[in-house]
Amino acid sequence: MIRIGLIREGKIPSDNRVALTPAQCKWIHKNSGDVQIVVQSSPQRCFTDKEYRQAGVEVKEDVNDCDILFGIKEVPVSMLIPGKTYLFFSHTRKKQPYNQALFRAMMNHQITLIDYECLEHEDGQRIIGFGFFAGVVGAHNGMMAWGKRSGAYDLVRVCEQKSFHELIHTYFGLRIPAIKIVVTGSGRVAHGILEIMNLMGVHEVEPDEYLQRQYTYPVYTQLKGGDLYQHRSSGAYNRAHFHEQPEEYTGKFLPYARETDVLMNGIYWDKNIPRLFEAQDIRESSFRIQTIADITDDAHGSVPINLGDQTIADPVYGVDRRTLQKTAPYLPGSIDVMAVGNLPNELPRDASRYFGEQLIKYILEDLVKRNGSGVIQRATMLDKGKLTPHFDYLSDYAGV
Repeated sequence: MIRIGLIREGKIPSDNRVALTPAQCKWIHKNSGDVQIVVQSSPQRCFTDKEYRQAGVEVKEDVNDCDILFGIKEVPVSMLIPGKTYLFFSHTRKKQPYNQALFRAMMNHQITLIDYECLEHEDGQRIIGFGFFAGVVGAHNGMMAWGKRSGAYDLVRVCEQKSFHELIHTYFGLRIPAIKIVVTGSGRVAHGILEIMNLMGVHEVEPDEYLQRQYTYPVYTQLKGGDLYQHRSSGAYNRAHFHEQPEEYTGKFLPYARETDVLMNGIYWDKNIPRLFEAQDIRESSFRIQTIADITDDAHGSVPINLGDQTIADPVYGVDRRTLQKTAPYLPGSIDVMAVGNLPNELPRDASRYFGEQLIKYILEDLVKRNGSGVIQRATMLDKGKLTPHFDYLSDYAGV
């Protein structure tokens, strides 16, 4: 019997999402005789202890007897249980300095770490994640911010709705003026953004038409890799080569900045990938963008005027076009930026249900049977406290 524990989230601010819902735990118990789910009691979780107990799941404080522990956000060092196998988003694969102490503590505690972010299909596509609902919430918040700046309409807060279904009903009768919106990316985040664009009645147009025409109704265009980057010498774009040698490419986004009111950013970024634009570009009078929803939320990343996270309670700030300093939102002479690191927390039950479905479908069986799955091996950053070969590049970060 394999015992899986759903741990209480300890990071501040607290996260209320879960890896498996009560109904999913009940399904696992019914369909897998060799797995038992245990839930660590939590007052913050979007599904209550009572809901898990009603689904036949044991709820208790001590999960030391579990073999595998599922979390969502980083586990505080003080809450780590030595020798266990953990699955959570560690935010260490890019050598994030703020989690270096956590990574080294896991090594000292001989922990096996399987990072959700590293669970990928053979072609490199992420298997599980909250990206779709990050896109949904981020797109809504971006449109909410533009409505507040323009005074054209007033959208409700997502976090005040009980479900995605309830949120959709708030769009009935919504009239959006003839604005132009760019959506960047092609993954789960972008799919969530597109869902909101379509629900709000924003029409899709091709990138070339978007640059050449003005419209009497709201439109968006989706920009993928080849629309955003080109090789410095050949001018071409090859996806595989771009991901191997991104420093050989340059960005080609600026023409869109001159034709866009709202930017919905859903692209992956790391330090070697060109930014969409440079911070000083916003000083130009031709830079038309007024609202940016930086849903992938890399501070000073693909959106260089992302000056850091806001909160769900206060998701938007301004950036002064002249000084590039943070201001209050919606001021003349500023650009509004929506940047929040835990957007799916605004729809936690829907987001958790979606996440758990993917976890059950693609990961759980291989994890429990320990059958040497390549997917799980490639996502295992630490094996009993030791760096695995796939993550040798972290040796300096890990201090080995």
